[in-house]
Formats: sequence, structure tokens, C-alpha cells
Amino acid sequence: MSKPPLTLFLAAPRGFCAGVDRAIKIVEMALSKWGAPVYVRHEIVHNRFVVDGLRAKGAVFVEELEECPPDRPVIFSAHGVPKSVPEEARRREMLFVDATCPLVSKVHIEAERHHRNGLQMVMIGHEGHPETVGTMGQLPEGEVLLVETVEDVAGLAPRDPERLAWITQTTLSVDDTAEIVEALKTRFPAIQGPHKEDICYATTNRQSAVKAMAPRIDALVVIGSPNSSNSQRLVEVGRKAGCGYAQLAPRAADIDWQALAGAKAVGVTAGASAPEVLVEEVIDAFRARYDVTVELVETAVENVEFRAPRILREPA
Repeated sequence: MSKPPLTLFLAAPRGFCAGVDRAIKIVEMALSKWGAPVYVRHEIVHNRFVVDGLRAKGAVFVEELEECPPDRPVIFSAHGVPKSVPEEARRREMLFVDATCPLVSKVHIEAERHHRNGLQMVMIGHEGHPETVGTMGQLPEGEVLLVETVEDVAGLAPRDPERLAWITQTTLSVDDTAEIVEALKTRFPAIQGPHKEDICYATTNRQSAVKAMAPRIDALVVIGSPNSSNSQRLVEVGRKAGCGYAQLAPRAADIDWQALAGAKAVGVTAGASAPEVLVEEVIDAFRARYDVTVELVETAVENVEFRAPRILREPA
């Protein structure tokens, strides 16, 4: 029986960003330098396939520093950690490596700079997400007010409405964040923003690619884990951009094929913590069911690279 024809629109950029790539390499370099086990506080990145692969090499993933023995290296995840975590590691005389994405560290530095200037922070982010927890934990309690929606802005009760600044989680929806920022500026005209956009280049680029393909597809498949913020945002962006149906699938085996029945054109992208091997796996799964034609939808070219911390680099 012949296979039905299907056009797969493949987003570019997609998948790993520079911060994720750096964080994974840090764990691999630490294992090479110090041997197993190496402990990692929280999932190094939000992707089960990646985490399981590193676990097989000798990484041990824990949620809190107290679960780590003091005589083994510990790595802090790409999402960043509250300032109290490295302070506690130093107190215990632990060997630790910070794999926080440099673009998240940039937000931490901004928050501290505004705090030194006497400003209270408003953070746009998702409550409980490790990046939000880490960023809010850079400053004393009460110095960062969290908002998730435009509606939250109305309920803010700052110490001084004339002395505010805003920052954001790096993996948010660009459009949703713009609406929240506009609401903040309307209510607090004196509020200060970052010198450069906090939402990272990779999040922005992946959302732009989805927006470009959305009018041309019947359905969108986003490869990524449920706890990946940037992957979840890609699903939302696809729906808002006009794609009739969008689903999140950690791997090809998780795709809801029944929901794709009748589709003539499907978009495929991957969150910033999903490796390309999973994209290839998904394309192969489509080829097994359809007569596939692949079209690339490229909206940007990325060449960003972040170096590993000095402690892991070979001497020059």
C-alpha cells in the first residue's frame, strides 16, 4: 500500500542552544577530569534523553546540595542557582563548577546592579521554575517581585513605584512578555528595563521560525520535555501564530499520530535542550508512515559558542 504524501517543514534554528551545549560539555569534561561519580544539582538541562545519557556515563542528579558528598565534584545546572547554593558549597569546602548559562548570568548581574542602585526588581517568569528561583535568589527576600501574566501587574505592591526595574526569565514567549512589559510601563512609567533583551537569542530565534512556518502547516510537533519552558512556549507560539494543532513530544514514540491524521503539512522543531538525534528520529518515524518531502524554514543562522569554565580547560 502506498504511503500518503506529507510535507515536513523543518524549523531552523532548532534544538541545542549554546548554553545547553556548554552545560552538557561541562558535565562530560568533569567526568573526564575527575572520574565518576560527578554530582549535578538539578537536571543539567531539561531533557530526559540527555540526562539519561549523562547518568549512564557516571553523572548523579540530585535536587539539593545536601544530597552530595563533600568529597566529590558538584555541578550547578544551566538554569542557575540561588546565591545561597555556592555559598553553602564553599562552607562545606566542596569542589563545584557553575554551568549556569552565561545569558542567565547576565540577568543575575543586572538584578544585582539595579539592587545596588536602590531599585526593587520585578521579574517576569514562571513561579517555581529553576531559572526563576535562581534569579530571585540572587537578592535578599522581598527584593524581587514575580509576575507571570498581565493580570498579575495590577496586583503588584512595590515598596516605591518610582524605584523599580524589570528583568525576565530567558525562555519566555516573546509576544506574551512584551504585553507584560507594556502593562508594567503603563502602571509604573519610571520602571527601568535591561540594557539588552533578557529573553535569549535561541528562544527568540526558535519562536520566529515557528511563526514563519505556522501559516503553512496543518500541525506542529515540538520535540522537547514537558518540564522544558522554551519547548512549551514553542507549542503556544505555534497555536497563536495560526497553526490549528500543536503537540509536545519528548521522542518519536510519544507522538500522537491519530491527532495528525489527515494532515498534509506538518512542522517540526525542537526545544533548546533537545538534541538533533531526536529530530532525526522523528523524521524517520514520519518517513515510515508517509511519503515525506522535507522543506527547511530557516529564519536565522546561529554561531554562538560559550567556553567552559577555566577550572575545566587545559592550560594554554
